[in-house]
Amino acid sequence: MNERRAFANDLFRSQLIAVSAGSNRAKGDKVPGNWKPPLESYHCTYGRARISVKSDYNLTANQTEADALPQMLDTCDS
Repeated sequence: MNERRAFANDLFRSQLIAVSAGSNRAKGDKVPGNWKPPLESYHCTYGRARISVKSDYNLTANQTEADALPQMLDTCDS
């Protein structure tokens, strides 16, 4: 099975989150340095999920994303 299919069929790792159509359009394919969830209280959850997927699938991050993710994790309580 190719990686794209494995990712699409993976039911055990965090990947897709249901959002409104407007939020989906606003995000598009932007990385965290160019888009963050509107609720700052959700930045931690989003950042952790993004890092988890990157790690699970051995994906790289561009510099913008690499700079933004630690800032998102700084919003975590613990």
